[in-house]
Amino acid sequence: MILVTGGTGFVGSRVVHALRAEDYPVRVLTRNAKQAETAANWGCQVIEGDMTDAASLRRAVSGCEAVIDLVAIISGSREDFERVMIQGTRDLVAAAKEAGVKRFVLMSALGTSERSKDLTHYYHAKWEEEQAVQSSGLEYVIFRPSFIFGADGGSLPIYIRQVRWSPVITVIGDGTRSLQPIWVDDVAAFFAKSFSTPGAVNRTFELAGPDVVTWDELYERIRRVLGKRRATVHLPYGLVRAGAAVVEKLPGDFPLSRDAVTMLEFEDNVTDIRPAVETFEIEPISLDEQLRRAVAA
Repeated sequence: MILVTGGTGFVGSRVVHALRAEDYPVRVLTRNAKQAETAANWGCQVIEGDMTDAASLRRAVSGCEAVIDLVAIISGSREDFERVMIQGTRDLVAAAKEAGVKRFVLMSALGTSERSKDLTHYYHAKWEEEQAVQSSGLEYVIFRPSFIFGADGGSLPIYIRQVRWSPVITVIGDGTRSLQPIWVDDVAAFFAKSFSTPGAVNRTFELAGPDVVTWDELYERIRRVLGKRRATVHLPYGLVRAGAAVVEKLPGDFPLSRDAVTMLEFEDNVTDIRPAVETFEIEPISLDEQLRRAVAA
């Protein structure tokens, strides 16, 4: 049995589906059983609990041989990140050890490093999660995905709607920072193979697609796929960060946060994908194919 936390979200639902496609028995931890109805229809066990409730984590992991930890938040106070991500992962690791779990698989994020760990609450939380898993004594696999694109979640539909409907495209920064997006189903495939790939044990893999583009180039490709002509306006990082501070106070889960703006400004979000491709024998699809699938959906 594989316990998946965060299994009802954009990435998590794809990971659960990929695991079930390989006929793995899956248990999904959720705060609301109604949110896991699809997983239940796929044959998953569903258990209610929360990353901030250590007792529920112990119940969830009982009888499991493996754990996949996908839970993350994108905005909030330092205390929020500490409670949900850092302490939540520590409690989950402790419960996994107590239950005799054999392998722990963590979703971190591309850009997480000792250099970036004090840059934002998000990077700090991801770094601390990695440290907790690596020092646990459990067999582990850590994945650090780049921007994850999909047709019905993540940031790509926002970019597509912007190009499709807005007369002007707004790009954060000068548009020259680079990114290397990966399709959500490719990410799920890596997670599904993390249990059957001996060479993956006790390693960290950075995941991305095969194409590196600047933000300006990404929007140009979206314009080309949609057949749209749009003017582009570049917004200074400081101005967007100030706007994000206001957005963070609004109800709802918005993709824009001060942390997100700081991470965009910090450095290019790119990597060498050969270690992951060679270890798991998975070839991520091209960016043009990602855009084609997203627009066609």
